[in-house]
Amino acid sequence: MRAVRNDWTADDLDNFPEDNIRREIFDGVLRTRRALPSDHQTLTMLLAAVLMRTCPDHLFVTQANEVELGPRRRVTPDFMAVTFASARASPSVFAPTDVALAAEVISPGTKRIDSVIKLAYYAQAGIPHFWLITMRPDISVTAFDLRPDFSGYHPIATFTGDQHIRLDQPWPVDISLPSIRPRNL
Repeated sequence: MRAVRNDWTADDLDNFPEDNIRREIFDGVLRTRRALPSDHQTLTMLLAAVLMRTCPDHLFVTQANEVELGPRRRVTPDFMAVTFASARASPSVFAPTDVALAAEVISPGTKRIDSVIKLAYYAQAGIPHFWLITMRPDISVTAFDLRPDFSGYHPIATFTGDQHIRLDQPWPVDISLPSIRPRNL
């Protein structure tokens, strides 16, 4: 059995071709993934589009961009809100200090990574808001805020079924969950 290489760095990712394979580094270990399922992609697109329309001028919603959490950690949230000042340069990689909200949509095979590992990484990096979204048995969005002592996130609300996502942070939103439900879900 071949040992897993665990010395990958965030800089190593810059040497890969742009080939539609998602690559992330978790404590020096490279993780790759092909394109995500269509229901995942559609839900991400619909929710990000609604957030783009309501986003205040000082923030910018983007998806499929990376966050460099350290020299041996670079991850790709499903979507995130970053400072508009950082987005103006059109980078593909953002610093965690530029991120106001990171969001992950759980798909088969990503539950532990999205709901445990990335949740901890984003909190350690000081990203103030995190959304965890599940698609089954129905769409559910749980919003988390960073604890004041930076010791982790605490859940502030969960929205399911026909509810609306109603939050004041990182900006006021009111999003009907049925309006972002992919037709194939």
